[in-house]
Amino acid sequence: MYKLHFGGMQQPFVILVATNTFVLLEPSDPANTDYANFKKEVLEGAELQDADGVVMSADAAKAFIATLP
Repeated sequence: MYKLHFGGMQQPFVILVATNTFVLLEPSDPANTDYANFKKEVLEGAELQDADGVVMSADAAKAFIATLP
C-alpha cells in the first residue's frame, strides 16, 4: 500500500507503508527503481491512499499514475 503526500513547497511524494520508504513523484534520476516499482505495482493493483488516507479505487489510482511522468 502506498500513501500520497503533498507538503508545502516540497515535491509531492508517496510512502510505501510497509517499509516507510519515501518515493518522489518527480524523479530526477531515470534509474529511480522505487519510482518505477511504485508505478508498476499500482497499475497491477497495489492500493494507493489519497493524502487523507482514503484508499483510492483501482480506476482512480490508475488515472493518477497516468498523470505522472
